[in-house]
Amino acid sequence: MIHTARLVLRPTEARDREPLIAMLANPEVMRDLVRNPTRETAQASIDRHIGYRDSHGLGFWTVEHDGAVAGLCGLKPGAPNTPIQGETEIGWLFDLPFWGKGLATEAARASLEWGWANTPAPRVVAITAAGHIKSQQVMDRLGMHRLVDGDFNHPLFAEEDAMRATVTFAIHRPGTH
Repeated sequence: MIHTARLVLRPTEARDREPLIAMLANPEVMRDLVRNPTRETAQASIDRHIGYRDSHGLGFWTVEHDGAVAGLCGLKPGAPNTPIQGETEIGWLFDLPFWGKGLATEAARASLEWGWANTPAPRVVAITAAGHIKSQQVMDRLGMHRLVDGDFNHPLFAEEDAMRATVTFAIHRPGTH
């Protein structure tokens, strides 16, 4: 478990599934991440992150704020079939009542600190849709920098989908650059 000033980051438990499924199936929460989210896509996402923890020792943690499930945040293997495959990727996602409070930055900062202490990763990367400015602002606050050669078309989205245009940010292990 990781404790910050306002948050607890911990492995996902059975009691977290329903609030996480509701969040991950909410079209407003997922508008810049997934087209047409459903309970089934939400369940698959949770299972995937639990599997990452089992197979890679990485995966998103459930984030609690004042005892409530606020979202997900953590490190995972870089997305397959993308330029970040094989790297360590950071990500976050919070439910609507927790937006605009700085919780994503706080949780992501704690996740980075955990990553530097517990993995050999020379850098951590993050990807998002080119139009997902709020996520890019969190990346900036973390000290991440947009990679000049990191733009790509995400294979999970159709050619005409605005979310296909993807940007990559990175931060190097402290003391290495």
